[in-house]
Amino acid sequence: VKPGTANLTMQMLDEGTANMDALEISSELAQMGTSISSFARLDSSNVSMNTIKENLADSLDIYSDVVLNPTFPETELERLKQQQLASISQEKSSPFGLGFRLLPKLLYGDDHAYAAPFSGSGDETSVASMSVDDLKSYHQNWFKANNATLIVTGDISVDELKPMIEKSFGDMPSGDVPTKNIGSVEPLQESVVYLVDRPDSAQSAIMAAKMMPEYGFEDELPLQMMNEVLGASFNSRVNMNLREDKGWSYGARSSIQNTQSQRPFIVRAPVQSDKTAESMSEIQKELIGISSSKLAEEEELARSLDKRILTLPGRWETLSSVEGDIASMVAYDLGDGYWDKYVADLQAVSLSQVHDASKKYITPENMMWLVVGDMQQVEEKVRALELGKVIKIDTAGNILE
Repeated sequence: VKPGTANLTMQMLDEGTANMDALEISSELAQMGTSISSFARLDSSNVSMNTIKENLADSLDIYSDVVLNPTFPETELERLKQQQLASISQEKSSPFGLGFRLLPKLLYGDDHAYAAPFSGSGDETSVASMSVDDLKSYHQNWFKANNATLIVTGDISVDELKPMIEKSFGDMPSGDVPTKNIGSVEPLQESVVYLVDRPDSAQSAIMAAKMMPEYGFEDELPLQMMNEVLGASFNSRVNMNLREDKGWSYGARSSIQNTQSQRPFIVRAPVQSDKTAESMSEIQKELIGISSSKLAEEEELARSLDKRILTLPGRWETLSSVEGDIASMVAYDLGDGYWDKYVADLQAVSLSQVHDASKKYITPENMMWLVVGDMQQVEEKVRALELGKVIKIDTAGNILE
């Protein structure tokens, strides 16, 4: 599959079907107060509909038509290809946009399903060569009843809903779907630093990454609490260090990207160019601290737990948020009762469990660093840090030396 195919396919679902063109779809939906959106994520493609209950049955007719019978008109494809090419150009124009295009391939290798840019936009060559047949093939291969889950949130019972769904989706085909290569990759034996030159850049993008186990493993919640302390919140360690204390960055964060196999843990910071090496040194100190010399403290854990638990009622006030969390259960096979016991499971996380997860999974000695910036300003000082082997790559990820 050409990189960017999923993104374009999902964008084009409502551009015309076997029964309606794009204007007819838009007009009919507007009259019913219904909206339909479609998008691709790393592990799933989603088609969402929002409507009022009295128009649900009629809206489902259009919704199922969009899902099952898209025609991918050639003229609309050319327009959306140009938009996607513009998005790629925009990504490449910023240090972090370029960094997030390069990092997946560096982490996973060429043939892995997650090696493409996390944005899903693909590359110029693949998008420019995309055809209607490519999109139709993607749709035919993946849009199968046995490969789909319907999530419905709202004031409606299963008994009310079932006949409508059977009428609208009863003819959805089943069958085999392609297999994605999401196998495990070997951990780094020692740290490596990739440098990408972006001449005259006022800022550098710093990323320090490594692999974590798949979502929902036994140490999941202690690891998440460690990440809250380290970098997932405004008052976390890396942000308070680089932004509030040093003033070198507008914001530094750490995150764990959700995927169906190994997940990248990433500490990221946009910093002023002349403080690039110094910022990397501070990030390394924070990684060493959270994993050995300055483990999480009781107050930090309590604050992180409060953030996770006390924001849940507000988060679940909207149907879209409830739907999103149910979708996470499905995508990552978390079990039907995951959110029912989530708060109790969080409250059961102990400081010693957080310490154990930090020591086990945060390994400062084998991180992958990626720095995008003006190498004339930063290269010499970054090399002097001796964080690991230094490799220069171009903006396409090719090794230069």
